[in-house]
Amino acid sequence: MNESRRLNLSAAAASITAAVLLLGLKAWAAWSTGSTAMLGSLADTALDLVASVATLTGVWIAAMPADDKHRFGHGKAEAIAALFQIVLISISALGIAARAVEQFFEGARTEAAEYGIGVSVGAIVITLALLGWQRHVTRRTGSLAVHTDSVHYQSDLLLNAAVISALAMDQYAGISGADPLFGLAIACWLGWNAWKASQDAIEQLMDREWPSVKKERFLAVLARNPDITGVHDLRTRTSGNRDFVQFHVWVDPEMTVREAHRVMDDIETRLQAEFPEVEILIHPDPEGLVDEEGPRARDVLPHTCDVDHALGAMSSTEKAR
Repeated sequence: MNESRRLNLSAAAASITAAVLLLGLKAWAAWSTGSTAMLGSLADTALDLVASVATLTGVWIAAMPADDKHRFGHGKAEAIAALFQIVLISISALGIAARAVEQFFEGARTEAAEYGIGVSVGAIVITLALLGWQRHVTRRTGSLAVHTDSVHYQSDLLLNAAVISALAMDQYAGISGADPLFGLAIACWLGWNAWKASQDAIEQLMDREWPSVKKERFLAVLARNPDITGVHDLRTRTSGNRDFVQFHVWVDPEMTVREAHRVMDDIETRLQAEFPEVEILIHPDPEGLVDEEGPRARDVLPHTCDVDHALGAMSSTEKAR
């Protein structure tokens, strides 16, 4: 099992363990206090558990090697798992909001606030520990499913703090509408996080191009090869924790097939030394030949000054890491 897969699976397993523990604690607290905010927190944790199982399934499938039916691998399973989580978060938000509105107009009060406050404090401690590990994993692997799961648990910190505030204001300050209003605020927060998290998943499923800075770094390394005079029809995408790139290069039209093959091998070796997780597909063209039209036909190989700038940016990024 490679390192990325091991880390992603460990993050998913930690998420499931935390969700099971919190589910039991919050079910008892919700029954003891009758709090809408705590009930919302319980519902959110129940969905956390389902979402964590989806994360585990997504990273497990995404880590499978390419096969005859999936020649580009299974990386998009992570984006599908992320979208599944987003749907669950949205359903949770709508349910909590409906319950909060109902409780507000009924004027219901909470009981035994100290139980709910104690459980919420414990939930914050458990969630912080989980987020620390998830953050470490996403820095190392770039997993979209683990990142989306982490976004959900980040919202849990605010959610648990809101539950504490709601219970304290309802029981100790005598503000009867505090609990449902906090529950409604929690629902809005969850909905907003679902919207933000959906963007990355959708962009990956739609094969969005790499960010411009990453493209510039890639082209700067490509420009080091003296045997090519131009690059066009550059296409990039990301699937799970793997990147894919394909492009056309111009080479001396007098080259033999053997020489052109050697140049392509040199280019791949140089690029994969800097971008080890990228799968590369290169098409050689005689210098000046362009079969494409529009932006795809434009030469994107950078000049010397552009190469120095991009490599300098790349060094700064690596130092920051």
